[in-house]
Amino acid sequence: MGKDGYSLVVVANRLPVDMSVGEDGTVEWRRSPGGLVTALEPVMQESDGAWVGWSGAPDLVAEPFDADDIRLVPVTLSETEIARYYEGFSNDTLWPLYHDVIAPPAFHRQWWDTYRRVNQRFAEAAAAQAAEGAIVWVQDYQLQLVPKMLRDLRPDLRIGFFNHIPFPPLEIFQQLPWRKQVIEGLLGADLIGFQRGGDASNFIRAVRRLTDLTTRGQIITVEGDDGKPGRHVRAAPFPISIDSKKFDALARTPEIQARAREIRADLGDPDIMMLGVDRLDYTKGIRHRIKAYGELLQDGRLDAARSTLVQVASPSRENVGAYQELREHVEGLVGRINGEYGEIGHSAIHYLHHSYPPEEMAALYLAADVMLVTSLRDGMNLVAKEYVAARSDDAGVLVLSEFTGAADELVGAVLVNPHDIDGTKDAIARAAVMDPREQRKRMRRLRRRVLTDDVAKWSASFLGVLSAMPSRTHHV
Repeated sequence: MGKDGYSLVVVANRLPVDMSVGEDGTVEWRRSPGGLVTALEPVMQESDGAWVGWSGAPDLVAEPFDADDIRLVPVTLSETEIARYYEGFSNDTLWPLYHDVIAPPAFHRQWWDTYRRVNQRFAEAAAAQAAEGAIVWVQDYQLQLVPKMLRDLRPDLRIGFFNHIPFPPLEIFQQLPWRKQVIEGLLGADLIGFQRGGDASNFIRAVRRLTDLTTRGQIITVEGDDGKPGRHVRAAPFPISIDSKKFDALARTPEIQARAREIRADLGDPDIMMLGVDRLDYTKGIRHRIKAYGELLQDGRLDAARSTLVQVASPSRENVGAYQELREHVEGLVGRINGEYGEIGHSAIHYLHHSYPPEEMAALYLAADVMLVTSLRDGMNLVAKEYVAARSDDAGVLVLSEFTGAADELVGAVLVNPHDIDGTKDAIARAAVMDPREQRKRMRRLRRRVLTDDVAKWSASFLGVLSAMPSRTHHV
């Protein structure tokens, strides 16, 4: 750190490490997996960076510390704040609202007050770390008020915001009682990034309807207060990706390839192995996928004795009611299909409710003939990109929901509308018997895209645009 702060500060809900307090009271940490960490770690190490975020544990007070050449700045949250700001407003108000109201959002004023208070704490922590004229990059929907709060504290900063989830159409966004405050919060940034062009358009349309500001293309002109100069804000798509070269290299190792063969053997060497990999979340279309698969077995279009679906559903937000309900529903559905079509030594569906390390994921991707990504709404869906990156054999078919950000980029996937069960069944059946030559042609095209547009390119492109923007407010 320079004597007056860091030149790049990332502000995210979570730190890139999991922290806990040892029995002797010392704080212990270990690196947590995640796309954002992978994307930003090299940039942070090169540019003298600090990362502001919550430790993941309630009431943990810890001083800033260094890990992997990055300054980590823990923000303390109480149990009540976690319940209201994180589980409440972020995940039971914003998440369902921003994902097409697939589940009904809850609007509680107490949650909103806590969200605002916690956002202020994050903004103050970031302001304390940033050098004069530094770049601050705020991440995701939990911190939508931070850009404006930060600008009020530090008008010298260049502020970027990236929204990792969809931004909803105006008609849905308008339901939020605090819609104007959220728009104003985001407009504190100089550059607001979204996964898809449609998300950026939704945001600009909301700005036009809910404020008096003028917009022209991607540019929003924000007037200065009390005669101060105004400034331009840009809202644009920057689709996120993965560390595709690393994933590609992992899937090429003899150990992973041997493990992929072993997985198929453990499943009884089916003719067709299908795979679903998701957080157990109602936005992921897991029920639609399992229903379609079960009907294909019932119709005899897939041979129950020679086909297997492996569904990895990693645990998620287990103390939110909608998630507990979803888990029961999915497990009931799996049990019914297995009861009907399973045989001794063979299950129609293998359902795994836990997370796996990248090595096991790479082996699963390599083992699967067909990858099923049937989200009802997804900002991007990086699983689709991981599957493609793992397939250096140019085999395998990706069945992909058109309601994912990935559908805009991954030309070569078989696109589906997961609400259309018959259409989804046709796509799965087609993928199951696709000619190897067509598979190769499609997969090569997919791999070219995923290996070129990787996560390093994503962060470089966002930070490049943000750095090129005027560092001071100016007359408009």
